[in-house]
Amino acid sequence: GMNTNFTLWLMPTLGSSINMISLFAFILVLGIVVDDAIVVGENIYTHQQRGKPWLQASIDGTHEVAVPVIFAVLTTIVAFIPLLMVAGVTGKIWKIIPLVVIPTLIFSLIESQLVLPAHLSRRWRLARADEETPRLRFSGWIRFQRAFERGLDWFIENMYRPGLAWALHWRYVTVSTFIAVFLLTLGLVFGGWVKFVFMPNVEADYAVAMLTMPQGTPADVTAKAVAQLEHSALALREEIEGGRDDAQREVFRHIMGVIGEQPYRVAQRLNMGQAGVVFAGSNLGEVTIELVLSEQRTMSSEEIVERWRALTGPIPDAVELTYTSSLFAPGEDINVQLAGPDIEELRHAAGVLKARLNTYAGVNEVTDSFREGAQEIKLAITPAAETLGLTLVNLGRQVRQGFYGEEAQRIQRGRDDVRVMVRYPADHRRSLGDLETMRIRTPAGDEVPFSSVAVAEIGRGPATINRVDRLRVINVTADVDTTTTDTSAIVSELVDRWLPELMAEHRGLRYSFEGQQREQKESLEALIRGFMYAVIAIFALMAIPLRSYVQPLIIISAIPFGIVGAVMGHIVIGMALSILSLVGIVALAGVVVNDNLVLVDFINRSRASGRSIFEAVYQAGVARFRPILLTSLTTFFGLLPMLMEKSVQAQFLIPMAATLGFGVMFATFISLLLVPSLYLVLEDVKGMLGRV
Repeated sequence: GMNTNFTLWLMPTLGSSINMISLFAFILVLGIVVDDAIVVGENIYTHQQRGKPWLQASIDGTHEVAVPVIFAVLTTIVAFIPLLMVAGVTGKIWKIIPLVVIPTLIFSLIESQLVLPAHLSRRWRLARADEETPRLRFSGWIRFQRAFERGLDWFIENMYRPGLAWALHWRYVTVSTFIAVFLLTLGLVFGGWVKFVFMPNVEADYAVAMLTMPQGTPADVTAKAVAQLEHSALALREEIEGGRDDAQREVFRHIMGVIGEQPYRVAQRLNMGQAGVVFAGSNLGEVTIELVLSEQRTMSSEEIVERWRALTGPIPDAVELTYTSSLFAPGEDINVQLAGPDIEELRHAAGVLKARLNTYAGVNEVTDSFREGAQEIKLAITPAAETLGLTLVNLGRQVRQGFYGEEAQRIQRGRDDVRVMVRYPADHRRSLGDLETMRIRTPAGDEVPFSSVAVAEIGRGPATINRVDRLRVINVTADVDTTTTDTSAIVSELVDRWLPELMAEHRGLRYSFEGQQREQKESLEALIRGFMYAVIAIFALMAIPLRSYVQPLIIISAIPFGIVGAVMGHIVIGMALSILSLVGIVALAGVVVNDNLVLVDFINRSRASGRSIFEAVYQAGVARFRPILLTSLTTFFGLLPMLMEKSVQAQFLIPMAATLGFGVMFATFISLLLVPSLYLVLEDVKGMLGRV
């Protein structure tokens, strides 16, 4: 509590606030922050059991583990620093976590080295009071503690001691078993048995349909399309709820239609840090179904959206119709940007790519970013006009002057500026026929009929012109149902086969992945880079107290095996790996090495006292069993409420909590079995090299 109070006091200075992410960071650090206190407290308890006075036991116990505890906390701090380096929109979110965790860990280190020993040095008073008054208010809790302590001692003596002895005698079998489990886990991930998605679909309490009609569509036409969506939503409500009234409904709450803007899409972009985005226009519409809270209803919002899509069917003339039930919009699942100098060739290539995407099962809402604007008259000159010296610029200027007007003069009337425009009379500029009968003046001063030098046709221009590196671009986008289809597999097939064929057919075009794929690439690159920096920093920090460049490798071996626990945790809770899981793995790197550092330091001190290598490793494992188990349990149970939470906000954070919680639990077996075995294997290798 004292540590979190100090962090809360610092948060305004660090530019952070109390929000969903910072509260999760406090829950996350709740289990980690007691690790150093457990190690110090347990070591003081060991010295007290030897019969030392309480004050001397606190001094000796704290001093004995001070160096490994300090460096263990430093390695954890280093592991959270890469979260400050994540790029993209997600980086703005994840930087909040280290701004909470790091100050809390610093304060916890100070508390474990100064405050906790002072408290434990006066434990004799509580003990004396317990002896004098055995039926205290907390006597039941004390009896439970003693029963737990006896049970733990029995487990250590009868289960762990024989198991550790067997693992050390058959150390190569032990190491091989852990390596096999690690390789099997990698096979599950890369074989597609455990899916990976960039951002988990955080189920919202809303199902939304966002409609885009052609540019210039009147509001009453858009209203008819929105009405079709509303009718299908009402039919869906009747299908699910039956004749229940408002108070008895278990899924639906309200249905709302909007014409002229898309507020939910704006809110999605705002949730991802994209402020200032506006979606407004008479051609836009949106229908929102407000649902009962996710933890109270029996249907997921994804199931509701799929059924709604089927009931609605196609909407005539709709340029884009997107359904969503996600709280966040990191980008389209598939977003391929085609770039080239010729817009017509781009549109043809985009059409081919859309047709290809439509062949994949589970791929919906395939569309592109090209939007036709309002109707316009397109002019072109004939070969006869070129012989007369007439250009398209001259033609366009004369047509504009005749139909829009040319400013002849300006008249000042008080504070107003009145422009006098000269143009054809109103009855001579009403139709395309008036255009075809107008006279065009040539550079020589002659007048010729419009129809003899120009061609006019009605069409639509682009609503917007998008360029990247001076090339016109069109983005082809699609939504993927991740419950049935693997987005990564589709992207891989596009890159390996279809996109190269498309580029070969359309010379001069090029492509790139945008949206979610680009965000994923940037975030992964930043995480991997930060992870490597963290591992190097952790190695350097551990080499200082151990005074060795080889022993830190034993400790770091816990990091990849911690990933095994993270993957198994996702399998247990039935959730796909995501970028949030990888963020948890980076943070896990510093957490799982803490117990190993204290263990190896204990082995070295035992060897320095004269014990044999085998005896030192064996006794160190037994002596450190209690603190290793307790630190893992406190971290796991600190995250357990988050893992069991069903609210919408928690779904966004559960992957990271699962990674840390299950990763730490699996790391317990690494610390208690694998690290002692690796230590003896290392000594075997040293012995063989010495004999050579």
